[in-house]
Parts: sequence; C-alpha cells; structure tokens
Amino acid sequence: MNANTIYFDNAATTPIDKQVAEVVFESMQTIYGNPSSSHGVGRKAKSLVEKVRKTIAKYLNVTSSEIIFTAGGSEADNLILRNAVVNLGVKTIISSKIEHHAVLNTVKDLQKEFDVQLLFVDVDENGDIDLKHLRKLLSENENVLVTLMYINNEIGNIIPADDICRLCQEYNALFHSDTVQAIGHYTLDLQKTPIDFITASAHKFHGPKGVGFAYFKKGFGVKPMLIGGEQEKGARAGTENVHSILGMGKAMEIAYENLEEDHDYILGLKKYFIEKLNENFENIDFNGTSGDLEKSSYITTSVRFPKEDPMFLFSMDLKGVAVSGGSACQSGSNKGSHVLNTILPKSEENKTSVRFSFSKFNTKEEIDKVIEILKGILNK
Repeated sequence: MNANTIYFDNAATTPIDKQVAEVVFESMQTIYGNPSSSHGVGRKAKSLVEKVRKTIAKYLNVTSSEIIFTAGGSEADNLILRNAVVNLGVKTIISSKIEHHAVLNTVKDLQKEFDVQLLFVDVDENGDIDLKHLRKLLSENENVLVTLMYINNEIGNIIPADDICRLCQEYNALFHSDTVQAIGHYTLDLQKTPIDFITASAHKFHGPKGVGFAYFKKGFGVKPMLIGGEQEKGARAGTENVHSILGMGKAMEIAYENLEEDHDYILGLKKYFIEKLNENFENIDFNGTSGDLEKSSYITTSVRFPKEDPMFLFSMDLKGVAVSGGSACQSGSNKGSHVLNTILPKSEENKTSVRFSFSKFNTKEEIDKVIEILKGILNK
C-alpha cells in the first residue's frame, strides 16, 4: 500500500498485522510438511494446525471438533447452506434481501437446484430485521434454516442474535449467521448465543487472505462440497493451507487479547468522524444504523451525501483515499448496492453513498485529511 494512501475500507479487507505476516513467512520456510503425512515433519504441521483449531474454539467457547478450515467466508457459507439442504433435510430457507452475496446468491441457487422454498423476512428503512415477521414465517413452515448475517457488511447493522436464537429454538429451526464482520471484533460465546452455524474470514481481522473457517454445532453431520481425501474430518478435501491457518490463529490471538483496547480506540475514531461530518456538511444522512454508535458496528459508517456524483469514488482514489460505495465483492457491478436499494426510498437511491470503515491502524489525523478532501470534492 502506498505510504500516502489513507485506507478507510477495512470492512472490505484489513492490512495484515506485522506479527501475523512474520508467522506466515516463518511457517512457509520451516513448516513444510503435509499434515496428512504420518512422519515427523507431517505430524509437526498437523499439531500446529490443530493448535489453531483449539485456539479458535476457545474464543468461541466451543469444541475444536466443531471447527472446519476453509478458503474463506464465502466457501464456509456455501458449505453450511448446501449441507443444510443436502444433508440436514432443510426444505425452507428464511433470509433477508440485504445479506452478503455469499449467502444471497447461494440460497437462490439452492432454490433452483433443490426446489427449496426461499422466504425473505422484512427489514425496515434502517435495515433492521422485523422479528414479528420472522416469527410469522417460522410459525408457518417446517424444516427451516434461518440465515441472517451478524453484522451487515455495508451498513454495519447488528442483528439481535439472542432474540433470533430464541425464536429458532421455539420453532425448532436451524440458525446460520455469517459472522465475517464480527469475528475478531466482537466476543461471541456460542454457548450463551447458541447459533448453529457461523463463518469467518481471516483477512477481516488483520490475518491473511484465502483462509477462514466454518463452525458446525456438534451433532450436525457434514457432507463435503469438495470431494477427495479425508482432510478436515472428511468435511473438506484438499491439503490444509498450513501457513495461512497459522496466520489466522495468530491474528485471532492478537484480536482477542487486545479486543477492549482496540474497540475503544476504533469507536473513538468513528465518533470523531461522525462529529466532523456533521460539523462540516449539511444534509448528510447515515445509511442503516451506522450513525448510531451503540446500534451499529464500531468499524463501519455508511454516509449518504445530498448530491449524485458518479465520479465520487474515483475522485477520492485520485486524492489517495481508499473507500467504497458498498461491498467490495460488488465493485464490478453496475446495479448499485442491493442493500441500499432494499432499504432506501427511490428518492434517495441516486444520492452518493460511501462506506468508510476503520481499523486500529487508522488515526484522527487521517480523518482530518479526509474531511478536507471531502470539502474539495463536494464543494466543487
């Protein structure tokens, strides 16, 4: 990354932590055994991989046998959702129209392939889940899986996970949550909040790209999508990505050892940014609940400026500021943000919406510079 670049797109991906990079680099040089090999070199690799599995399980308060390593959050979502239909007898999936496309496109594909009934729970103008409507859908259907993301990647809304867990238990439904935006940033005790399946991706909390995990609550068998060897207890064929798994383990250790300190620091940045926006610009709005410090992710702020400017992101990039209009996964789409198109009235859809997302590596000085850059772009 250019030293002069201000990187405010941490919801898309985070810079790798230096300590994590060191672990990855060292392990690539020294931990070269195949974890499936029976000799000493292979057993060493296997032992380190299993140590990471135990580390992850400890932070989630689950058992290590419930953690399956994947190539990231999208694969983990696919593995869970397809397994629920193919292996667990799910006939109805309840989701929302503001899910990440790793979930949204997968459930639509399952609907076509297996004739699964796909229902969408209502969300309000803030992007919050309508729990009364969810209860109604659950009461009218059987063999149900509910899939709702823990934190929305575009607007930062946090679902009432405990309430949804209780509803799912009441109606004997399974509950999957894409927790990619939460793991490494929030404490999640899966004994107190008994979600059946979750997913994570290391690059969202300063780990390497191309590695993540799926959590399957004990008792739910896993039918693999990738057919081959018996790696990951038969749940995912293919030699484990050892150095990236070790990097993910280190990233989780750093994240949870410094969770409170990092939370307070980044929340302070978000608060300062919102204050500066309100001081310097008129008629701005915040998408979803992202302007509320208590109801949204402390990392993400989605701002809606009063005028339409198709060149806004390009202008910011030219000034050395990395931000996004929504999910990075949709940057090549000309359809705009499906999240904002769902929750905003038509009169607001064409206004310029920008997602600013922060990390422990950002500073208030960077925010001050961005405010000045915004003045130049918005007032031209």
